[in-house]
Amino acid sequence: MRDLAQLAVEAALAAGASYADARAVVRRSQVVSTRSGRVETLDDAESEGIGVRVLVDGAWGFAGDRRLSAEGARAAAARATAFARAAGGRGPKALAPVGAVSGSYRTPVEIDPFSVPLADKVALCLHAEAALRHPGVTITQASLRAQQERRVLVTSDGVVTDQEIVEAGGGIDAIATTDDLHQIRSYPSAHGGLSAQAGWEHVLALGLEREAPRVGEQAAALLLAPVAPSGVMDIVIDSEQMALQVHESVGHATELDRIYGTEASYAGTSFLSPGDLGTLRYGSPLMTVTSDATTPRGLGSFGFDDEGVPAAREPIVAEGVLRGFLSSRETAARLGVGAGGAMRADGWSRMPLVRMTNLHLEPGEGSLAELIDGVADGIFLETNRSWSIDDKRLNFQFGTQVAWEIRNGRLGRMLRDATYTGVTPRFWGSLDAVAGQDEWRLYGLTNCGKGQPGQSAHVSHGAAPGRFRGVQVGVQP
Repeated sequence: MRDLAQLAVEAALAAGASYADARAVVRRSQVVSTRSGRVETLDDAESEGIGVRVLVDGAWGFAGDRRLSAEGARAAAARATAFARAAGGRGPKALAPVGAVSGSYRTPVEIDPFSVPLADKVALCLHAEAALRHPGVTITQASLRAQQERRVLVTSDGVVTDQEIVEAGGGIDAIATTDDLHQIRSYPSAHGGLSAQAGWEHVLALGLEREAPRVGEQAAALLLAPVAPSGVMDIVIDSEQMALQVHESVGHATELDRIYGTEASYAGTSFLSPGDLGTLRYGSPLMTVTSDATTPRGLGSFGFDDEGVPAAREPIVAEGVLRGFLSSRETAARLGVGAGGAMRADGWSRMPLVRMTNLHLEPGEGSLAELIDGVADGIFLETNRSWSIDDKRLNFQFGTQVAWEIRNGRLGRMLRDATYTGVTPRFWGSLDAVAGQDEWRLYGLTNCGKGQPGQSAHVSHGAAPGRFRGVQVGVQP
């Protein structure tokens, strides 16, 4: 793979490129899912190919080829340079410098997830589903996934990296319905469960069958629960929902390509501007958000990004003030700050884009119980159900699967159909407590979409529960 990537880079330079990089990628993905006691999905797919990216007179070109051969490498390089030349550049393009690094990265794995027989995975799903069943629960579902990818990168700057990343995860859902209600409870996270950069040991640790009875019981109870109230009140958000809040209102908003407007038509832009760095008040002094591609088990962890920039831990928001952006070598050079490090591509057939690595809300102090104790009249929101945010990442509305009333610092009745809304900096400005390290959890997402043609990035977010004062809950009058 290294020789083929090197051949592609040399072919691109010979064809007139001033810069070139090539990624040779081999990926295997597996998904097992069951629904209402029957196998629904049994997919095991492999993909391989090479992607070549070039600069010709300041214009980018990219092409991929599914042949991991000398012919495929040369063909991808030729098409990429032809596309860049047709795009028509305007002179040299600056890139933040990167050293001629050479290195490798491997996910620490105890049990190879692909060594586990498919029959065992199906059985685990069916047993977890059986434990979900409860009067009122009409649909049960369980899923498991695994992915292994080897990625070799060679650049004309002298970068040579070889990385092998393994992921595993799973989740369960119980859906309870009546003629006019539809309620869902998920574990350990909504929207496909919880994945990590790890082996099968991560799936075993989730305890899907162990947690299933509680999940099914809560789904059925939601059918009888009162609707969450509307009004301005204090809220406490659990760590899973906090992870999605960080993703949507901080992660995407701080991607520098969106800020410069080069990523706009599909995923929108951002309310931020380059000049906000170091001055904009993003939230309260208790808000500190860090980008960290070195996080153990994080789906956004690596040794090097897809431009060869080594993994790093960088501040994005420090004590409420914007301190950093997620950037590429190109956008970092344009800003004059940073070195990139957030360029990632979905496989060999896609061009790298600025993507989140692992983005964390740093923990504060105390427990979830202490956060709740500080609320006289409010609600506790748990597990994401829905999200909506405008194309500048400014105005948002989130819904959760379940909520609990808080009265005089104690949890009360279960509530259903809870939503909250806000304006990003105003909302984060109302943050007045973040729980401590013991409450901090890492959540992995596999469905972060961006780009045209579309790409899915796998990212993780760490967060502890947070308390916010004076938030609009439910429908605003």
